[in-house]
Amino acid sequence: MLQTSYPYYLANKPVAPNQELVVIDKYSGEVATRVAIADAKAIDQAIAAADEAATPMRHMAAYERQSILNHCVQRFEQRFDELAMSLCIEAGKPIKDARGEVTRLIDTFRIAAEESVRISGEVMDLEIAPRARGYRGMYQKVPIGPCSFISPFNFPLNLAAHKIAPALAVGCPFVLKPASRTPIGALMIGEVLAETDLPAGAFSILPCSRDGADLFTTDDRLKLLSFTGSPAVGWKLKSMAGKKPVVLELGGNAACVVDEDADLQDAVQRLVFGAFYQSGQSCIGVQRIIAHDSIYAALRDQLVAETKTLVAGDPKEESTFIGPMISENEAERLHGWIEAAAAAGGKILCGGHRDGAMLEATLMEDVPQDQDICTQEAFGPVAVLSRFTDFEDAINEVNRSEFGLQAGIFTRDLYKMQQAWDELEVGGVVIGDVPSWRVDHMPYGGVKDSGLGREGIRFAIEDMTEIRNLVIRTPPQPTK
Repeated sequence: MLQTSYPYYLANKPVAPNQELVVIDKYSGEVATRVAIADAKAIDQAIAAADEAATPMRHMAAYERQSILNHCVQRFEQRFDELAMSLCIEAGKPIKDARGEVTRLIDTFRIAAEESVRISGEVMDLEIAPRARGYRGMYQKVPIGPCSFISPFNFPLNLAAHKIAPALAVGCPFVLKPASRTPIGALMIGEVLAETDLPAGAFSILPCSRDGADLFTTDDRLKLLSFTGSPAVGWKLKSMAGKKPVVLELGGNAACVVDEDADLQDAVQRLVFGAFYQSGQSCIGVQRIIAHDSIYAALRDQLVAETKTLVAGDPKEESTFIGPMISENEAERLHGWIEAAAAAGGKILCGGHRDGAMLEATLMEDVPQDQDICTQEAFGPVAVLSRFTDFEDAINEVNRSEFGLQAGIFTRDLYKMQQAWDELEVGGVVIGDVPSWRVDHMPYGGVKDSGLGREGIRFAIEDMTEIRNLVIRTPPQPTK
């Protein structure tokens, strides 16, 4: 269970000036714990400390950074059950999904530990013309400096880890604002980091109000902003960030194409998982299912039958697959989209009912394409079916979205696979599986309204480092 209260972390130290942030058990609706909330003064102090820590962090040897990350891996493994239960409570995440996220947290830090000793440069031959004779070059990658991180509610551990772990791997101090609805996971990472001998000011983890968080974006002492969350907020922050680079991991309404040669039994199992795991609250959750006309009816019927078997209820129960959405307001918002789509002519195949923050796993068909449930990010347990006859039309349907994070394609046709990879306007194409699939070392990110840049440890390290070039001239030898 959770502690009765949690401090925030300011310059590596726990600080508890108040208990103003109330964290709710998302299933019971009861108060689960209270958390200290940082004000603008504390945020300014954290940024100043990170600025001071930039030099000692940069001077840490690779093996020292690796040792910090390996300590985190060991401690997360020891606290596995505690971390999983915290996700159940603060995020309403079913326990099986919660364990999966803790496993990914450990994977992410383990990958970062491996990459921390692989950050290398290159020796370059500069003698490309007579004027360059006697010159040689090389470059190294150096930490960009203090980083600002803002993480979302749906993966409180692993999406924070995808910012924290590469920063530690490369030697960047950071300040992190976790989501106010789910701050505990990040604070538990802070507890573990506080056990290490990181330089003073290397990290601060500060739950705070959105109004109080402007310094995370605007302060020029911070050299990079990495934000994961909603498109509206992300693009606004980019406009405020000034000269610093910005990485945005934003929303999606991911599509999955099921071609006529697909193994339907396999596709159904994966689609149900992709659409409804952790109550659909994933930016790469399956929201649009585009099936070939020849298999559409069979796929639809099997999807409906399988979806009806999903158990909804207390996320702490082993049998639960559908838990609560993050809040009753979010469930009410998505339920309104479902009702609007039905009023516009869409058909609810199963689900569609709401009880507080619990929204049934819902499948729909014949929904007009201009409905919010098709064009916007649902971020909940709903998927919409449509059909195609020509593969080119399916590609175009996927691309019609304003988003472009990942897409899934069930096909056995090599040429269609290549066509999808070449033509889909997304950051990643997953063949033979749903777009919801991800491992933590692959490049991950989107195009269009889905964001800028890529996460995945090695790719995040690219954003958190700068190239520093060196040119060496060998003077001509004097003639004898």
